[in-house]
Amino acid sequence: MLFLSWVDGLTPKTGDSIIKAINYTNGCRPYLKNYLKNGACSLSNNLSENAIRPIVMGRKNWLFSDTQDGADASMVIYSLIETAKENGINPEKYLEYLLENRLSAEMSDEELERFAPWDESTREQCAV
Repeated sequence: MLFLSWVDGLTPKTGDSIIKAINYTNGCRPYLKNYLKNGACSLSNNLSENAIRPIVMGRKNWLFSDTQDGADASMVIYSLIETAKENGINPEKYLEYLLENRLSAEMSDEELERFAPWDESTREQCAV
């Protein structure tokens, strides 16, 4: 990579901080090369950060879960809500839809797949 060739030419005599900076830059080089291969990649992770914000905010509330099962249930609900949002359906309608249809562990994978937020019939039932 021509644009990082100047880093290869650096030979600092002293200065612990500059050596750390050069080593850090060299360590990031493979990731930077990947970014340059595909211009659609984003250098920012803001979308990921915003997507997990509700979970991070809920973490404080989970400290007050009475049991591990209660905390696990809260995480399942958060996961369902965020998956519904990512698939463009109304999370409240989706949760109602799941409760009305009474899903169970005895259902086959094919039966459960019909209630996934990316299934067409589910999307119609829970449209925004």
